[in-house]
Amino acid sequence: MARYELTFRPSVAKDLRDVAKADVKKILARIDSLCDDPRPPGCEKLSGQESYRLRQGNYRISVRHRRSDACY
Repeated sequence: MARYELTFRPSVAKDLRDVAKADVKKILARIDSLCDDPRPPGCEKLSGQESYRLRQGNYRISVRHRRSDACY
C-alpha cells in the first residue's frame, strides 16, 4: 500500500505551542499514522466540506485530502 505525503498548514506549529508535550506527541503520532491509512476508523466527514475530522483525546485534527496527498 502506498504511503501518503503530509502537508501542514503554517498555523499548526502555533496551534500546538500551547498543548502539553505529552499530548503533542500523541497528536503527531496519530497524524503520522494517516500516511498509511488516510481515513482510519473514527474519521468523520464534515458536512458540506471536503474535510474530515479525527479525534485524539480532547483534540480534533482537521484533515483535507487532495488527489495525491493528505493536507493537515
